Amino acid sequence: MTISIQYVKMPTSETLTAFTEKRLNKLASKYSWLISANVHFKLEKEKDAMGKKICEIELSLPGPKIFASSKEENFEVAVKETLNDLSRQLKKRKETTFNH
Repeated sequence: MTISIQYVKMPTSETLTAFTEKRLNKLASKYSWLISANVHFKLEKEKDAMGKKICEIELSLPGPKIFASSKEENFEVAVKETLNDLSRQLKKRKETTFNH
């Protein structure tokens, strides 16, 4: 699976990139039919506070693409939440598509 990570209007982070790739590779080993993942990291602009961290992941696979996003206090938690949502969607897709 190819992984593309983009940081939207913010500096890149090698640590966050490695963390995200590790988690996505774990998901790819469970679901071998994944083709690619597009990851976007953004900062939500708020007037009063620091702003929430947003993680958006789109997975390409046979059939329609799967998308999930989450908004949390830090990027690591946002990645975990987004991958949990994607995992649920992949499990559902696997049950409906691959009835063996």
